[in-house]
This record gives sequence, C-alpha cells and structure tokens, in this order.
Amino acid sequence: MNSLFRLIEASVHFGPAHNAVHALSDVTLTIAPGERVALVGANGCGKSTLLRLLHGLTSATAGQVQSAPATRQAMLFQHPHLMRLSVQSNVALGLWLSGTGWRTARARALAALERVGLAALAQRNARKLSGGQQQRVALARAWALAPEVMLLDEPTASLDPHAKREVEALIDEFSNPPGDGTASAMTLVFASHNLGQVKRLASRVVYLEQGRVLADLPVADFFDDALLQRQYPAAQLFVKGELA
Repeated sequence: MNSLFRLIEASVHFGPAHNAVHALSDVTLTIAPGERVALVGANGCGKSTLLRLLHGLTSATAGQVQSAPATRQAMLFQHPHLMRLSVQSNVALGLWLSGTGWRTARARALAALERVGLAALAQRNARKLSGGQQQRVALARAWALAPEVMLLDEPTASLDPHAKREVEALIDEFSNPPGDGTASAMTLVFASHNLGQVKRLASRVVYLEQGRVLADLPVADFFDDALLQRQYPAAQLFVKGELA
C-alpha cells in the first residue's frame, strides 16, 4: 500500500544538546491514504510535535521524515487562529494565500461556510463568534483548501459538549468521500484525549509516552483490555485512567 507519510527513527529535540528536551524519540510510523489515525497519550507525550512534524512546521533532529509529493494538507489547532476580519474573509484568506484570485476565494469561502452552517454569519467579525463557531470557521477554512490530509490537534478540547458534537460530526463528514465515487477518502490524523471520540472517528490508534510510540493498533484492538494487558500494559493503564 502506498504511504502518505513515513517516519524512520525520527526524533525531535528542543534546546541545547547538553539540556535538550526530547519531544520525540526514534519514532517509526507509516500512514497510508484514507486512514484515520488517532494520537493519544498524556500531556507532553509528543502528540502535537508529531502533528507538526508531519505538517512540516517542525523539522526532525534525527532520522527520516518522508511524505508523498504535492499532497494538499490542512492543519486545525485546538484554538483557532482567526484574524480580526469577517468570517468570510478569514476563510478566503487561506485560499488567496495559496494562489486563488480574491473574488473566487470569497465565493469558495461562502460555499465552505454553507457546508458548516455559518453562511448567515459570513460578514460577522470572526473574533466575536463563540468558541464552537470559531472552530467551525477554522474547519471551513481547512476544508475550502480541498486537502487530501487533515491534521487536527485536540480540535474539540476547549468546547462545550454541544459544540464538541457539532465539530466532531463535521470532521467525520469531511473525511468521508461522497458515495458517487468522485473522490477518495480524506486522510485524518488527530490528537485527542477524548477516548469516546477516538472510538467514533479513528480506524487506528497510536499511543505515545515520553516521545516514544508504545502501541500502534487498530482501534478495536486498542480498546481490547485483555490484549492491552498482555502486550501493552502502559497503554492499558492510560485507557483505564482516561475512562475512569
């Protein structure tokens, strides 16, 4: 199977060599087109760094990072970075920066806002929206770029339960191709502490601890307590703690 990303003993260290922070250590990982990969683990385990490494925002200190050429990517952060502009302009700006003419960008931005149910707020100041609405604007901005890969860093962590459900439903919808066969499935790589969300969205789970991958399993196996107890005790403790 072709791979979109391939990491071979990739490490990311921050700071001077004598006192470096080892954010990732010897990570070997392959992600194929159409996969839905959840990154889980305690705070500081390396999830965000791994996402940034895949997106090219961070460089590896050692090892190799390979990605398919000309792959369109979009990344969504826990806190949306919206400018003090209208909702429509915030979405259009990403398209314009990628080379789309401004008039076309605004039209595509409005279509993306319709997709997330915010077309009626297109002229509102994006900074004045609720947290859930702002995250939906960020999703529209990402989706408007027609990405083949979407990377999400705790996209619902700061939202109330209703907004979480709305954003999660949109992520699920965006990553499913239309039934007419005109498009392939979007690849989804996301970090989450919400194990219910992981069960609903992921096909595969990567568990990290102190910058290392300790388990990489199909989602059903990751929630198989007997299997974890036999083979991945650290992951079992994490799952039990998060579900307690």
